[in-house]
Amino acid sequence: MARYTGPRSKISRRFGEPIYGPDKVLDRRNFAPGQHGQNRRRKLSEYGVQLREKQKAKYIYGMLERQFRIFFERAKAKQGKTGDILLQLCETRLDNLVFRLGIAPTRAAARQLVSHRHIVVDGKVCNIASYIVKPGQTVGVREKDRTMSVIVDSLKNPRTAAASWLQWDEGTMTGSLLSVPERSEIPENIDVQLIVELYSR
Repeated sequence: MARYTGPRSKISRRFGEPIYGPDKVLDRRNFAPGQHGQNRRRKLSEYGVQLREKQKAKYIYGMLERQFRIFFERAKAKQGKTGDILLQLCETRLDNLVFRLGIAPTRAAARQLVSHRHIVVDGKVCNIASYIVKPGQTVGVREKDRTMSVIVDSLKNPRTAAASWLQWDEGTMTGSLLSVPERSEIPENIDVQLIVELYSR
């Protein structure tokens, strides 16, 4: 399966929450999509609940199964709570940081900016969206791309609140990762324990 590029509101309606940020369609039609969306009241099995939570996390961060599984295995190999470490790895991905810093309006737009070589890490161009940024490293916009309308508009109208673990310098258009975020500092509504249980079956 390739990365999802279809209607985002349909995904938000399926999960009953704004997966990709504020959604006017979800506000008007807060039920599952499809002909029988309003009548679908099936009780999910334990496996179904776990699978749903994993799918939700994958949609939020725009990751495919293979890559998400690799991140889980990396989290499992580290000391600490596997679920929290998994979210920390997802949050410190380069494309996610570009989104969190307000350089791009969505994670999909952030991924495109990275892959099109508009983003630099520590002053060097990096086009790997899954690159894990470490505390102390800087993420910024390549000098010749700082006037791009998509970047300028996004910085003027940020869609997310500034994260306490990030620092933004407007003058140089660079941001710094101050520290790896704690679970309480990550706003995403994801029950990571369900994901850990699913992969531990």
